[in-house]
Amino acid sequence: MKAIYKGIAGALIGFVIGAGGLSLIRILIGLEPWELETGIVVGYLFALCGWLLGVGVWDYWGRGWFGLPLRKYKLTGWRRYFSFDTDHKVIGIQYLFTFLLMMLVAGIFAMFMRTELMDPGRGIMDPKTYNKLMSLHGMFMIAVAITIISGPFGNYIVPLMIGADDMAFPRLNALSYWLTPAVPILLLTSLAFQGWNSGWTGYAPLSVTNETGQVFYNLAFMTLGLSSIVGAVNFLTTVITMRAPGMTWGRLPIFVWSILSTAILSLLATNFVFMVMLMVILDRISGMGFFNPDIGGNPILYQHLFWFYSHPAVYVMAIPGLGITLEVITHFSRKPLFAYRWAVAGFLGIVIMSFTVWAHHMFTSGMPENPLPFMVSTELISIPTGFVFLAALGTIWLGKLWLKTPMLFGLAVIFNFLIGGITGIFLADIPIDLQLQDTFWVVAHFHYTIVGTQIFGLMAAIYYWFPKLTGRMYNERLGKLHFWVMFISFNTTFSPMFWLGINSMNRRVAQYLPEFSMVNTWVTISAFVMGSSFLIFLYNMIYSWIRGSKAGANPWNARTLEWQTSSPPPAHNFATPPEIIGHPYDYGLPGSSHAFFPISGSSGNKQVKD
Repeated sequence: MKAIYKGIAGALIGFVIGAGGLSLIRILIGLEPWELETGIVVGYLFALCGWLLGVGVWDYWGRGWFGLPLRKYKLTGWRRYFSFDTDHKVIGIQYLFTFLLMMLVAGIFAMFMRTELMDPGRGIMDPKTYNKLMSLHGMFMIAVAITIISGPFGNYIVPLMIGADDMAFPRLNALSYWLTPAVPILLLTSLAFQGWNSGWTGYAPLSVTNETGQVFYNLAFMTLGLSSIVGAVNFLTTVITMRAPGMTWGRLPIFVWSILSTAILSLLATNFVFMVMLMVILDRISGMGFFNPDIGGNPILYQHLFWFYSHPAVYVMAIPGLGITLEVITHFSRKPLFAYRWAVAGFLGIVIMSFTVWAHHMFTSGMPENPLPFMVSTELISIPTGFVFLAALGTIWLGKLWLKTPMLFGLAVIFNFLIGGITGIFLADIPIDLQLQDTFWVVAHFHYTIVGTQIFGLMAAIYYWFPKLTGRMYNERLGKLHFWVMFISFNTTFSPMFWLGINSMNRRVAQYLPEFSMVNTWVTISAFVMGSSFLIFLYNMIYSWIRGSKAGANPWNARTLEWQTSSPPPAHNFATPPEIIGHPYDYGLPGSSHAFFPISGSSGNKQVKD
C-alpha cells in the first residue's frame, strides 16, 4: 500500500504544480488566473506523471535516468499486488481484480438503468440523470471489454504459453497497468462536474458544448488508449522475440495468436481515438474549431476518426474471447484444433479487414461519401470471422466433450457469437440499418457480440486458469450453477430487445411508449437475475481461493506449456527452459509431444505427452 500512498501524494503534488504553474503563466500574460477546464487538463497531465512516479516509476526506472541506483522493493504476499511489481503474473492479477471491480460498478449502473426502464414514464430518475448514467455504464464496460482478457490473461498466460520467463519489457508492462487506475477515477470524478450525456461515443458537437464532466471522459479515454498502446508494444515484442526454441509460428497456441492479433489492432488503431479525444479538448479549451462548421470545422470528421478506431476496437474486444474459446474447447474436446491454420488466417483477416468497415456506423450520419463500399466490406469481414466460427464447430464435432464449467462457457460463446454475427448482417445493409439504427436492435446485437463473446469468454478463462493462478480448484457445482443462471438470463435479457428494436423503441432514451411496458418489465427482471449470477461467481472464487482443494500442476491434462509447471508458477515460470517439439493440440496422435525439458528433470511429468 505504500506505493499507492506515494502515488496519491505524487498526483496531488503534480496537479498543484501543473494547475498552479498554468495560473501563474495566465497572470503574467494578462489573463484571468483560473479557467476551469484548461486547469483540469493541464493539472491532470502533471498529476498523472506524479502518480506514476510515486507508485514506482521513479524508484524502478526514473532514478537510472540521472545515474542514481535503482530501488527495487522485494515485497511478498498480498503486498506485491499493491505495488509497482514487474512480474508478469502479478501484473496479470492486478489487471484482473481492477477490471472485475470496474465490471461490477458498470453492472450496478446497468441495474439502475433497467429499474428506470421497467415501466414507461419517469421512475427513479429524470431523463438527464439517466443519460449521464447510461454514458458512465457504457464507458466503464467499453474499458472492461477492451482489456479484461488481454490485460489479465495476456500478461499472466502468454509468457507461460510461449516458454518465456517474463514479458519483453517488464517495467513497461507495469507502467501499462498503473495507467489504468486513473480511468475509473476520472470517470467517477466526472459526476462532481455534472457528468456527461453524450454516451460512450462522445460525438461532437455535443461533446464540445456540454458539461465539464465531458473533459474527464476524454482524458479517461486517452489514458486507456495510452495504456493499450504501451501494452500492445510489449505483447508484440514478447511473442516475436521470446518464444522457446522450436516454438515456430505454426506451433503457437491459438490463444497467443488471438492476443497477437489484438495487439496489432491496438497498436495501429488506438492513436486515432487518442487524436480525436485531444481534438475535442482543444476545441473546448482553445477554440480550435475542428468540429464547428461555422468556422470551417466538420462534425462528421469526429465520427470518421472515432470509428476508424472503434470498429477495430470491437475486434479488440471480441478476438481474445474467441481465442480463449478455441483454446478451451480444444482441450475439453480432446481433439486437435480443427483447421488451425484457417483459424489463424481468420484472426489475421479480421485484423486487416477491420480497418475497411468503419463507416457502416455512419450510414445515417449524412456523410457525403458513397457508403456502398462500406456495406460490401462489412459483409466481407464475415468471411474471416466465419473461419474462426467453423474451426470451433469442427473441433467439437465428434469430440469427447468434457463438460466442465470452462467448456460450458466456451460453448456459450459459440452460441452467442452466432446470434451476434447474424444480427449484425442486418445492420450492414444500408436500407435495413436506416430503420434499425439507434433502436434496441443495436443494443441487443452489441451485447450479444461483446458481452456474449468477451465476458462469457472471460468466465471460461477464469474457470480454466483458476487452478493455475491460485493453486486451488473451484467448486464445480457452483461453477455450473453460475453458468446456467448467467447463460439463460443473458438470453432472456437481450433476445427480447430485438423485438423492441424492430418495433422502433429507441436506445439511449429513458422514456418509451406504453405498449413496450410488458417486454421491458421482463427484460428488467431477467437483467436482475443475470446480475445475481455474478454473486454466485464471486462467492465461488473467493471461497475456493481461500479453502478450495489443492490443484495439481495440470488438473485438465492439457498439453500447452502453462500446465507443465507448478500451480502457481515459480518466479521465473520454469525450472529449466522448455524446448518445443510438436503441436500443442495433437490429441489422439500416438507418440506426440508438445515440449520437453532437455536439461535436468526431462522425464516424468516434465515430459509433455499426449
